[in-house]
Amino acid sequence: MPATPFSSCSYLILQPRFNSYFNPLFRSFTYQLSTSLLSFNGIKFTAARIHSSLSPAAETESQSGGGGRSGALSPGPIVAGEVQRIDVNPPKGTRDFPPEEMRLRNWLFNNFKEVSRLYGFEEVDFPVLENEALFTRKAGEEIKDQLYCFEDRGNRRVALRPELTPSLARLVIQKGKSVPLPLKWFTVGQCWRYERMTRGRRREHYQWNMDIIGVPGVMAEAELISSIVSLFKRIGIKDSDVGFKVSSRKVLQEVLKCYSIPESLFGKVCVIIDKIEKIPVDEVKKELMAAGVSQEAVQELLQVLSVKSLTELEEKLGSSGEAIADLKQLFSLAEKFGYSEWIQFDASVVRGLAYYTGIVFEGFDREGKLRAICGGGRYDHLFSTFGADDIPACGFGFGDAVVVELLREKGLLPDLSLQMDYIVCALDEDLQGSAAMVAHVLRKKGQSVDLVLESKPLKWVFKRAARNNAQRLVLVGSSEWQRGVVGVKILATGEQYEVKLDELI
Repeated sequence: MPATPFSSCSYLILQPRFNSYFNPLFRSFTYQLSTSLLSFNGIKFTAARIHSSLSPAAETESQSGGGGRSGALSPGPIVAGEVQRIDVNPPKGTRDFPPEEMRLRNWLFNNFKEVSRLYGFEEVDFPVLENEALFTRKAGEEIKDQLYCFEDRGNRRVALRPELTPSLARLVIQKGKSVPLPLKWFTVGQCWRYERMTRGRRREHYQWNMDIIGVPGVMAEAELISSIVSLFKRIGIKDSDVGFKVSSRKVLQEVLKCYSIPESLFGKVCVIIDKIEKIPVDEVKKELMAAGVSQEAVQELLQVLSVKSLTELEEKLGSSGEAIADLKQLFSLAEKFGYSEWIQFDASVVRGLAYYTGIVFEGFDREGKLRAICGGGRYDHLFSTFGADDIPACGFGFGDAVVVELLREKGLLPDLSLQMDYIVCALDEDLQGSAAMVAHVLRKKGQSVDLVLESKPLKWVFKRAARNNAQRLVLVGSSEWQRGVVGVKILATGEQYEVKLDELI
């Protein structure tokens, strides 16, 4: 909701008040900043000990400014006793959430949580700060180069989580047999990646994850896609706006087996192929051959990846493989769940994380203006990479930034202006305690109340009531209070009446 601009008169009145509050505060501080030693929440560390695993290009951007603000680890010289204005913008790639943005975020998160509840999932959460080893697998994943990681005071390598699935796996392993399978867990958490920013892609975002642990069959993937479709329908997005591309990692496995490509290369090949829409095809070919895939196998892979129908895939691979069987079952279940018009086969979808093993899927904007909205799949072998026994599992991640861009693009952002039941104002300064009593009575009854905390003219009160969309105004006057009543005005109609305090609703 846009803020009401101050008149020039109001500004002249407020300016000396702000100066009197804040200038003594600023004048009382002397800044002496050392660029070699920083302190954060009691943890001291040198600039050499904290870093983000950046690509050379990103490092160059950090050193040169890259069109943004200079890095926090190399501030300009500050003269002792001199007050410098701080940069009031958040770090590049991050966001503030003022009230109107926070209302939108809460609305979206509440929809995430309500869909999860409807599907019988339980909420979990994990630390934003994790051990770095949790995210550094050996499959050439891009995510390793995007970590915000550093060494803490105890010489431990830690990282801000770039995704949520490894943390979930860690918690499942920690709980062991104390939690009966299958598990249906969800979380909404913040993730951090130092990556190139585009529309809907930032260096921090919130992500909704739903995971099913302990179910080996395709029914689990069908349930997960159904939950995302339910979310889209709740927020006004139709199958004409969004679709799902579906494939299986087993398709690639069958092609690679034909050319005797070792199993150890599978994850790396998937990561390279995931770049197929991000870099030129010739670059993809070069990376595949550099990884040890023959030229003939590369050509066959690219041909298979261009397939857009199950019938054509079956002609190339035959009908006896697991990939075809799994995909046929998924499309059959989609009919039963009622979302067959939302999904389509696309062999080029492999997802960029090496731990996927079976069916993978990706939500996309049909107009092609935005990056992937969500994505997920089966990861049956993730747990063994952490030294535990494997458990069949699948899940998805759904970021907050891209879907908000989509809602804005489609004109579907909800009206979430502030709503208030009451605004309560004392007409005399010595009645402020009585006004507080009125507010207390209303709040006990579950009403939202904006209590005017200072002596203000009625014109100001009415403007505030309009800005906060208050339904009723309660005025506490001296003569009314002596008679045991207060004045109430219904702001939408202008109707006014008096009512006893215990009869206020």
